[in-house]
Amino acid sequence: MDWISIIPPLVAIFVVFWKKEVIMALLLAVLCAEGLILFNGTEGSLLLAPINAIERTISVASSPGNTRILIFSLMVGALLAYIRDSGGVTATVNWLVGKGVAKSKRQVGSLTMFTGIAVFIESNLSVLTAGIFARGLYDKFKMSRARLAYIIDSTSAPVCILILLNGWGAFVLGLLDGYELEQTSASILWGTVPLNFYAIFTLAIVVYTIAKDKVHGPMAEEEAAMSKTQTVLETEPPTKARYMLVPLITMVVSMVGFMLWTGNGVLSQGSGSKSVLYATILATAVAYFLMLAHKRFTHHEAVAIGFKGMGELLPLVTIVLLSLTLGASLKVLGTGVFVAGIVGEYLPLVLIVPMLFLAGAVMSFTTGTSWGTFAILIPIGVPLIQTLGLPPSLVIAAILGGGVFGDHCSPISDTSAVSSIAAGCDLLTHIRTQLPYALTAGGLTLIAYVAASIIMIG
Repeated sequence: MDWISIIPPLVAIFVVFWKKEVIMALLLAVLCAEGLILFNGTEGSLLLAPINAIERTISVASSPGNTRILIFSLMVGALLAYIRDSGGVTATVNWLVGKGVAKSKRQVGSLTMFTGIAVFIESNLSVLTAGIFARGLYDKFKMSRARLAYIIDSTSAPVCILILLNGWGAFVLGLLDGYELEQTSASILWGTVPLNFYAIFTLAIVVYTIAKDKVHGPMAEEEAAMSKTQTVLETEPPTKARYMLVPLITMVVSMVGFMLWTGNGVLSQGSGSKSVLYATILATAVAYFLMLAHKRFTHHEAVAIGFKGMGELLPLVTIVLLSLTLGASLKVLGTGVFVAGIVGEYLPLVLIVPMLFLAGAVMSFTTGTSWGTFAILIPIGVPLIQTLGLPPSLVIAAILGGGVFGDHCSPISDTSAVSSIAAGCDLLTHIRTQLPYALTAGGLTLIAYVAASIIMIG
Protein backbone atom coordinates (compact mmCIF):
# COMPACT_ATOMS: atom_id res chain seq x y z
CA MET A 1 0.00 0.00 0.00
CA ASP A 2 3.04 2.23 0.19
CA TRP A 3 2.52 5.73 1.59
CA ILE A 4 -1.18 5.44 2.36
CA SER A 5 -0.39 2.84 5.03
CA ILE A 6 0.92 5.59 7.31
CA ILE A 7 -2.33 7.59 7.15
CA PRO A 8 -4.05 5.86 10.14
CA PRO A 9 -1.24 6.54 12.66
CA LEU A 10 -0.98 10.10 11.34
CA VAL A 11 -4.73 10.51 11.88
CA ALA A 12 -4.36 9.24 15.46
CA ILE A 13 -1.46 11.55 16.23
CA PHE A 14 -3.16 14.58 14.61
CA VAL A 15 -6.43 14.09 16.52
CA VAL A 16 -4.56 13.46 19.79
CA PHE A 17 -2.76 16.79 19.59
CA TRP A 18 -5.75 18.63 18.11
CA LYS A 19 -8.60 17.45 20.32
CA LYS A 20 -6.55 16.15 23.29
CA GLU A 21 -8.71 13.01 23.19
CA VAL A 22 -6.89 9.70 22.88
CA ILE A 23 -9.86 7.31 22.68
CA MET A 24 -11.49 9.24 19.85
CA ALA A 25 -8.15 9.46 18.04
CA LEU A 26 -7.60 5.73 18.26
CA LEU A 27 -11.16 4.96 17.17
CA LEU A 28 -10.83 7.18 14.09
CA ALA A 29 -7.43 5.66 13.28
CA VAL A 30 -8.81 2.11 13.50
CA LEU A 31 -11.78 3.04 11.29
CA CYS A 32 -9.40 4.69 8.83
CA ALA A 33 -7.15 1.63 8.75
CA GLU A 34 -10.04 -0.76 8.20
CA GLY A 35 -11.39 1.50 5.46
CA LEU A 36 -8.03 1.44 3.69
CA ILE A 37 -7.88 -2.35 4.01
CA LEU A 38 -11.31 -2.63 2.35
CA PHE A 39 -10.37 -0.02 -0.27
CA ASN A 40 -7.30 -2.04 -1.22
CA GLY A 41 -9.22 -5.32 -1.31
CA THR A 42 -11.37 -6.72 -4.05
CA GLU A 43 -14.38 -7.43 -1.87
CA GLY A 44 -16.44 -5.46 0.59
CA SER A 45 -17.78 -1.92 0.82
CA LEU A 46 -16.21 0.97 2.72
CA LEU A 47 -19.46 1.06 4.71
CA LEU A 48 -18.32 -2.16 6.36
CA ALA A 49 -15.33 -0.41 7.97
CA PRO A 50 -17.09 -0.03 11.37
CA ILE A 51 -18.11 -3.71 11.34
CA ASN A 52 -14.59 -4.76 10.42
CA ALA A 53 -13.21 -2.53 13.20
CA ILE A 54 -15.43 -4.30 15.72
CA GLU A 55 -14.34 -7.70 14.43
CA ARG A 56 -10.68 -6.64 14.52
CA THR A 57 -11.11 -5.57 18.15
CA ILE A 58 -12.70 -8.92 18.99
CA SER A 59 -9.89 -10.83 17.27
CA VAL A 60 -7.31 -8.78 19.18
CA ALA A 61 -9.10 -9.38 22.48
CA SER A 62 -9.28 -13.11 21.72
CA SER A 63 -5.50 -13.35 21.59
CA PRO A 64 -4.28 -14.91 24.87
CA GLY A 65 -1.38 -12.46 25.18
CA ASN A 66 -3.57 -9.41 24.60
CA THR A 67 -6.27 -10.69 26.94
CA ARG A 68 -3.65 -11.06 29.66
CA ILE A 69 -2.60 -7.43 29.16
CA LEU A 70 -6.21 -6.24 29.46
CA ILE A 71 -6.96 -8.32 32.58
CA PHE A 72 -3.64 -7.23 34.07
CA SER A 73 -4.58 -3.58 33.53
CA LEU A 74 -7.93 -4.10 35.29
CA MET A 75 -6.39 -6.00 38.19
CA VAL A 76 -3.93 -3.15 38.70
CA GLY A 77 -6.94 -0.93 39.41
CA ALA A 78 -8.17 -3.30 42.12
CA LEU A 79 -4.67 -3.60 43.63
CA LEU A 80 -4.25 0.17 43.73
CA ALA A 81 -7.63 0.60 45.39
CA TYR A 82 -6.85 -2.02 48.05
CA ILE A 83 -3.50 -0.59 49.10
CA ARG A 84 -4.91 2.96 49.03
CA ASP A 85 -8.18 2.39 50.89
CA SER A 86 -6.51 0.17 53.47
CA GLY A 87 -4.37 3.10 54.57
CA GLY A 88 -1.22 1.27 53.49
CA VAL A 89 0.00 4.04 51.16
CA THR A 90 -0.13 6.74 53.82
CA ALA A 91 1.47 4.45 56.40
CA THR A 92 4.31 3.53 54.01
CA VAL A 93 5.01 7.18 53.20
CA ASN A 94 5.11 8.06 56.90
CA TRP A 95 7.35 5.07 57.64
CA LEU A 96 9.86 5.91 54.89
CA VAL A 97 10.00 9.57 55.91
CA GLY A 98 10.36 8.59 59.56
CA LYS A 99 13.26 6.25 58.73
CA GLY A 100 15.01 9.02 56.82
CA VAL A 101 14.99 6.99 53.61
CA ALA A 102 12.78 9.51 51.81
CA LYS A 103 13.26 12.90 53.38
CA SER A 104 13.98 14.93 50.23
CA LYS A 105 12.98 15.09 46.58
CA ARG A 106 16.34 13.68 45.53
CA GLN A 107 15.96 10.69 47.81
CA VAL A 108 12.42 10.05 46.58
CA GLY A 109 13.55 10.21 42.94
CA SER A 110 16.52 7.92 43.64
CA LEU A 111 14.29 5.44 45.46
CA THR A 112 11.90 5.40 42.50
CA MET A 113 14.66 4.84 39.96
CA PHE A 114 16.33 2.16 42.10
CA THR A 115 13.00 0.30 42.41
CA GLY A 116 12.55 0.38 38.63
CA ILE A 117 16.09 -0.88 38.04
CA ALA A 118 15.82 -3.65 40.65
CA VAL A 119 12.70 -5.04 38.95
CA PHE A 120 14.36 -5.52 35.54
CA ILE A 121 12.66 -8.83 34.81
CA GLU A 122 9.72 -7.32 32.93
CA SER A 123 9.13 -3.72 31.85
CA ASN A 124 5.46 -3.55 32.85
CA LEU A 125 6.27 -4.96 36.27
CA SER A 126 9.11 -2.46 36.68
CA VAL A 127 6.83 0.46 35.81
CA LEU A 128 4.00 -0.84 37.96
CA THR A 129 6.06 -1.55 41.08
CA ALA A 130 7.96 1.73 41.01
CA GLY A 131 4.84 3.77 40.18
CA ILE A 132 2.64 2.31 42.93
CA PHE A 133 5.47 2.47 45.45
CA ALA A 134 6.30 6.14 44.81
CA ARG A 135 2.87 7.74 44.26
CA GLY A 136 2.32 8.79 47.86
CA LEU A 137 5.89 10.06 48.23
CA TYR A 138 5.59 12.27 45.16
CA ASP A 139 2.34 13.72 46.47
CA LYS A 140 3.88 14.41 49.87
CA PHE A 141 6.85 16.26 48.40
CA LYS A 142 4.71 18.19 45.87
CA MET A 143 6.29 16.47 42.89
CA SER A 144 4.03 16.05 39.88
CA ARG A 145 2.73 12.70 38.75
CA ALA A 146 4.09 13.65 35.29
CA ARG A 147 7.61 13.54 36.77
CA LEU A 148 6.86 10.14 38.28
CA ALA A 149 5.52 8.80 34.97
CA TYR A 150 8.63 10.07 33.18
CA ILE A 151 11.07 8.51 35.64
CA ILE A 152 9.43 5.08 35.68
CA ASP A 153 8.86 4.98 31.90
CA SER A 154 12.39 6.18 31.12
CA THR A 155 13.92 3.72 33.57
CA SER A 156 12.04 0.49 32.79
CA ALA A 157 12.58 -0.13 29.05
CA PRO A 158 16.20 1.18 28.96
CA VAL A 159 17.12 -1.02 31.92
CA CYS A 160 15.36 -4.07 30.42
CA ILE A 161 17.12 -3.58 27.08
CA LEU A 162 20.53 -3.17 28.78
CA ILE A 163 20.41 -5.98 31.34
CA LEU A 164 18.78 -8.48 28.91
CA LEU A 165 18.34 -11.29 31.48
CA ASN A 166 14.62 -11.18 30.78
CA GLY A 167 11.97 -11.66 28.10
CA TRP A 168 13.42 -8.80 26.03
CA GLY A 169 16.73 -10.60 25.69
CA ALA A 170 15.07 -13.93 24.93
CA PHE A 171 12.91 -12.33 22.22
CA VAL A 172 15.84 -10.69 20.44
CA LEU A 173 17.93 -13.85 20.75
CA GLY A 174 15.11 -15.78 19.12
CA LEU A 175 15.12 -13.33 16.19
CA LEU A 176 18.91 -13.56 15.77
CA ASP A 177 19.10 -17.34 16.05
CA GLY A 178 17.53 -17.73 12.62
CA TYR A 179 20.62 -16.33 10.87
CA GLU A 180 24.11 -17.64 10.28
CA LEU A 181 26.58 -15.08 11.59
CA GLU A 182 30.26 -15.27 12.50
CA GLN A 183 29.54 -14.45 16.14
CA THR A 184 26.99 -16.24 18.30
CA SER A 185 23.64 -14.56 18.86
CA ALA A 186 24.41 -14.20 22.56
CA SER A 187 27.77 -12.48 21.97
CA ILE A 188 26.17 -10.07 19.47
CA LEU A 189 23.39 -9.27 21.91
CA TRP A 190 25.73 -8.66 24.85
CA GLY A 191 27.85 -6.51 22.55
CA THR A 192 24.88 -4.17 22.08
CA VAL A 193 24.97 -3.08 25.75
CA PRO A 194 27.73 -0.42 25.50
CA LEU A 195 26.47 0.60 22.04
CA ASN A 196 22.81 1.13 22.98
CA PHE A 197 23.32 4.87 23.23
CA TYR A 198 19.64 5.79 23.53
CA ALA A 199 19.15 3.66 26.65
CA ILE A 200 22.39 5.01 28.18
CA PHE A 201 21.59 8.67 27.43
CA THR A 202 18.01 8.26 28.69
CA LEU A 203 19.16 6.83 32.01
CA ALA A 204 21.81 9.57 32.29
CA ILE A 205 19.14 12.26 31.84
CA VAL A 206 16.96 10.59 34.48
CA VAL A 207 19.93 10.61 36.88
CA TYR A 208 20.51 14.31 36.09
CA THR A 209 16.84 15.11 36.72
CA ILE A 210 16.96 13.38 40.10
CA ALA A 211 20.37 14.65 41.21
CA LYS A 212 19.76 18.29 40.25
CA ASP A 213 16.04 18.22 41.13
CA LYS A 214 15.40 20.19 37.94
CA VAL A 215 12.69 19.76 35.35
CA HIS A 216 12.37 21.54 32.03
CA GLY A 217 9.80 22.41 29.38
CA PRO A 218 6.19 21.27 29.82
CA MET A 219 7.13 19.28 32.93
CA ALA A 220 8.35 22.46 34.61
CA GLU A 221 4.94 23.98 33.87
CA GLU A 222 3.23 20.98 35.46
CA GLU A 223 5.41 21.31 38.58
CA ALA A 224 4.77 25.06 38.79
CA ALA A 225 1.02 24.55 38.47
CA MET A 226 1.11 21.89 41.17
CA SER A 227 3.09 24.06 43.60
CA LYS A 228 0.51 26.84 43.27
CA THR A 229 -2.39 24.48 43.92
CA GLN A 230 -3.28 23.45 47.43
CA THR A 231 -3.90 19.77 46.87
CA VAL A 232 -5.66 17.49 49.31
CA LEU A 233 -4.31 13.95 49.05
CA GLU A 234 -7.00 11.37 48.52
CA THR A 235 -5.65 8.89 51.01
CA GLU A 236 -7.06 7.00 53.94
CA PRO A 237 -5.72 7.48 57.49
CA PRO A 238 -2.46 5.57 58.00
CA THR A 239 -2.74 2.01 59.27
CA LYS A 240 0.22 -0.32 58.71
CA ALA A 241 2.89 -0.12 55.99
CA ARG A 242 2.53 -3.86 55.43
CA TYR A 243 -0.84 -3.30 53.72
CA MET A 244 1.13 -1.77 50.84
CA LEU A 245 4.56 -3.39 51.10
CA VAL A 246 3.45 -7.02 51.47
CA PRO A 247 1.35 -7.03 48.24
CA LEU A 248 4.15 -5.27 46.32
CA ILE A 249 6.81 -7.68 47.59
CA THR A 250 4.48 -10.57 46.79
CA MET A 251 4.09 -9.27 43.24
CA VAL A 252 7.82 -8.90 42.62
CA VAL A 253 8.90 -12.19 44.21
CA SER A 254 6.10 -14.21 42.62
CA MET A 255 6.91 -12.65 39.24
CA VAL A 256 10.38 -14.21 39.45
CA GLY A 257 8.82 -17.53 40.44
CA PHE A 258 6.30 -17.46 37.62
CA MET A 259 9.01 -16.52 35.08
CA LEU A 260 11.02 -19.55 36.19
CA TRP A 261 7.92 -21.75 36.12
CA THR A 262 6.74 -20.68 32.65
CA GLY A 263 10.32 -20.88 31.37
CA ASN A 264 10.88 -24.41 32.71
CA GLY A 265 13.53 -23.20 35.11
CA VAL A 266 15.14 -20.66 32.74
CA LEU A 267 14.33 -17.09 33.78
CA SER A 268 14.93 -15.51 30.37
CA GLN A 269 12.67 -18.07 28.67
CA GLY A 270 9.66 -17.31 30.86
CA SER A 271 6.46 -15.70 29.57
CA GLY A 272 6.33 -12.06 30.63
CA SER A 273 2.62 -11.63 29.88
CA LYS A 274 1.64 -14.73 31.86
CA SER A 275 3.96 -14.04 34.78
CA VAL A 276 3.01 -10.39 35.27
CA LEU A 277 -0.70 -11.31 35.17
CA TYR A 278 -0.35 -14.17 37.66
CA ALA A 279 1.82 -12.03 39.96
CA THR A 280 -0.63 -9.12 39.88
CA ILE A 281 -3.62 -11.37 40.63
CA LEU A 282 -1.73 -12.98 43.52
CA ALA A 283 -0.74 -9.57 44.92
CA THR A 284 -4.35 -8.40 44.63
CA ALA A 285 -5.54 -11.49 46.50
CA VAL A 286 -2.97 -10.87 49.25
CA ALA A 287 -4.10 -7.24 49.53
CA TYR A 288 -7.73 -8.40 49.74
CA PHE A 289 -7.04 -10.84 52.58
CA LEU A 290 -5.00 -8.22 54.44
CA MET A 291 -7.99 -5.89 54.26
CA LEU A 292 -10.24 -8.58 55.70
CA ALA A 293 -7.69 -9.30 58.45
CA HIS A 294 -7.74 -5.61 59.34
CA LYS A 295 -11.34 -6.16 60.56
CA ARG A 296 -12.31 -2.74 59.25
CA PHE A 297 -13.66 -4.08 55.97
CA THR A 298 -16.18 -6.78 55.24
CA HIS A 299 -16.01 -9.08 52.23
CA HIS A 300 -18.70 -7.08 50.42
CA GLU A 301 -16.92 -3.79 51.10
CA ALA A 302 -13.59 -5.20 49.87
CA VAL A 303 -15.17 -6.51 46.67
CA ALA A 304 -16.84 -3.13 46.09
CA ILE A 305 -13.51 -1.35 46.57
CA GLY A 306 -11.85 -3.71 44.07
CA PHE A 307 -14.46 -3.10 41.39
CA LYS A 308 -14.36 0.64 42.06
CA GLY A 309 -10.61 0.53 41.42
CA MET A 310 -11.13 -1.38 38.19
CA GLY A 311 -13.70 1.18 37.10
CA GLU A 312 -11.25 4.02 37.66
CA LEU A 313 -8.90 2.47 35.10
CA LEU A 314 -11.48 1.55 32.46
CA PRO A 315 -10.64 4.56 30.23
CA LEU A 316 -6.96 3.59 30.17
CA VAL A 317 -7.80 -0.08 29.61
CA THR A 318 -9.89 1.04 26.63
CA ILE A 319 -6.88 2.94 25.31
CA VAL A 320 -4.73 -0.18 25.64
CA LEU A 321 -7.33 -2.27 23.78
CA LEU A 322 -7.66 0.27 20.97
CA SER A 323 -3.87 0.60 20.71
CA LEU A 324 -3.58 -3.17 20.26
CA THR A 325 -6.39 -3.09 17.67
CA LEU A 326 -4.71 -0.30 15.72
CA GLY A 327 -1.44 -2.24 15.80
CA ALA A 328 -3.19 -5.29 14.33
CA SER A 329 -4.78 -3.19 11.57
CA LEU A 330 -1.46 -1.54 10.72
CA LYS A 331 0.17 -4.95 10.46
CA VAL A 332 -2.34 -5.90 7.76
CA LEU A 333 -1.69 -2.58 6.01
CA GLY A 334 2.06 -3.16 6.12
CA THR A 335 2.82 0.16 7.78
CA GLY A 336 5.91 -1.15 9.53
CA VAL A 337 7.38 -2.66 6.38
CA PHE A 338 6.83 0.61 4.50
CA VAL A 339 8.51 2.67 7.22
CA ALA A 340 11.41 0.22 7.26
CA GLY A 341 11.84 0.91 3.56
CA ILE A 342 13.24 4.35 4.34
CA VAL A 343 16.54 2.55 4.84
CA GLY A 344 17.61 2.66 1.20
CA GLU A 345 19.99 0.27 -0.48
CA TYR A 346 22.27 3.03 -1.76
CA LEU A 347 22.97 4.93 1.46
CA PRO A 348 26.62 5.59 2.36
CA LEU A 349 27.79 2.89 4.79
CA VAL A 350 28.32 5.36 7.64
CA LEU A 351 24.67 6.48 7.41
CA ILE A 352 23.06 3.04 7.45
CA VAL A 353 23.23 2.58 11.23
CA PRO A 354 21.88 6.09 12.04
CA MET A 355 19.09 5.51 9.50
CA LEU A 356 18.22 2.16 11.11
CA PHE A 357 17.91 4.01 14.43
CA LEU A 358 15.61 6.59 12.83
CA ALA A 359 13.61 3.92 11.03
CA GLY A 360 13.10 2.09 14.33
CA ALA A 361 12.02 5.32 16.02
CA VAL A 362 9.53 6.27 13.30
CA MET A 363 8.14 2.74 13.09
CA SER A 364 7.74 2.41 16.85
CA PHE A 365 6.21 5.90 17.06
CA THR A 366 3.64 5.25 14.34
CA THR A 367 2.74 1.71 15.38
CA GLY A 368 3.08 2.08 19.16
CA THR A 369 5.15 -1.08 19.64
CA SER A 370 8.88 -1.54 20.18
CA TRP A 371 8.79 -5.35 20.01
CA GLY A 372 6.96 -5.23 16.68
CA THR A 373 9.66 -2.85 15.46
CA PHE A 374 12.37 -5.33 16.48
CA ALA A 375 10.54 -8.13 14.68
CA ILE A 376 10.43 -6.15 11.41
CA LEU A 377 13.78 -4.35 11.44
CA ILE A 378 16.10 -7.11 12.65
CA PRO A 379 15.33 -9.24 9.54
CA ILE A 380 16.24 -6.14 7.51
CA GLY A 381 19.35 -5.29 9.51
CA VAL A 382 20.92 -8.76 9.66
CA PRO A 383 21.19 -9.15 5.84
CA LEU A 384 22.93 -5.75 5.80
CA ILE A 385 25.41 -7.15 8.35
CA GLN A 386 25.98 -10.22 6.18
CA THR A 387 26.34 -8.48 2.81
CA LEU A 388 28.04 -5.21 3.79
CA GLY A 389 30.13 -6.44 6.70
CA LEU A 390 28.65 -3.99 9.19
CA PRO A 391 29.44 -4.44 12.92
CA PRO A 392 26.63 -6.74 14.14
CA SER A 393 26.30 -5.35 17.67
CA LEU A 394 26.23 -1.75 16.41
CA VAL A 395 23.42 -2.50 13.94
CA ILE A 396 21.31 -4.42 16.46
CA ALA A 397 21.88 -1.79 19.15
CA ALA A 398 20.62 0.95 16.80
CA ILE A 399 17.47 -1.06 16.05
CA LEU A 400 16.78 -1.77 19.73
CA GLY A 401 17.41 1.83 20.76
CA GLY A 402 15.24 3.19 17.96
CA GLY A 403 12.34 0.97 19.01
CA VAL A 404 12.49 2.20 22.60
CA PHE A 405 12.91 5.84 21.50
CA GLY A 406 9.80 5.81 19.31
CA ASP A 407 7.83 4.05 22.04
CA HIS A 408 8.74 6.80 24.54
CA CYS A 409 7.41 9.46 22.16
CA SER A 410 4.26 7.72 20.96
CA PRO A 411 0.80 8.65 22.28
CA ILE A 412 -0.56 5.34 20.94
CA SER A 413 1.95 3.16 22.76
CA ASP A 414 0.52 0.62 25.21
CA THR A 415 3.69 1.03 27.32
CA SER A 416 2.95 4.73 27.70
CA ALA A 417 -0.58 3.84 28.80
CA VAL A 418 0.70 1.39 31.44
CA SER A 419 3.15 4.03 32.71
CA SER A 420 0.26 6.47 33.03
CA ILE A 421 -1.75 3.86 34.92
CA ALA A 422 1.11 3.18 37.32
CA ALA A 423 1.83 6.85 38.01
CA GLY A 424 -1.80 8.01 38.09
CA CYS A 425 -1.02 10.57 35.41
CA ASP A 426 -3.06 11.63 32.38
CA LEU A 427 -1.70 9.88 29.28
CA LEU A 428 -1.38 13.01 27.13
CA THR A 429 0.24 14.91 29.98
CA HIS A 430 2.78 12.09 30.31
CA ILE A 431 3.61 12.13 26.58
CA ARG A 432 3.77 15.93 26.41
CA THR A 433 6.09 16.23 29.39
CA GLN A 434 8.33 13.28 28.48
CA LEU A 435 8.76 14.24 24.81
CA PRO A 436 11.49 16.93 25.26
CA TYR A 437 13.58 14.50 27.33
CA ALA A 438 13.16 11.67 24.82
CA LEU A 439 13.97 13.95 21.87
CA THR A 440 17.10 15.19 23.62
CA ALA A 441 18.30 11.63 24.21
CA GLY A 442 17.32 10.70 20.64
CA GLY A 443 19.25 13.63 19.15
CA LEU A 444 22.38 12.78 21.14
CA THR A 445 22.00 9.14 20.10
CA LEU A 446 21.80 10.01 16.41
CA ILE A 447 25.04 12.00 16.69
CA ALA A 448 26.65 9.12 18.61
CA TYR A 449 25.71 6.59 15.92
CA VAL A 450 27.14 8.79 13.17
CA ALA A 451 30.39 9.08 15.15
CA ALA A 452 30.45 5.36 15.97
CA SER A 453 29.84 4.48 12.32
CA ILE A 454 32.72 6.69 11.18
CA ILE A 455 35.02 5.04 13.73
CA MET A 456 33.86 1.42 13.36
CA ILE A 457 32.98 1.35 9.65
CA GLY A 458 35.10 4.16 8.22
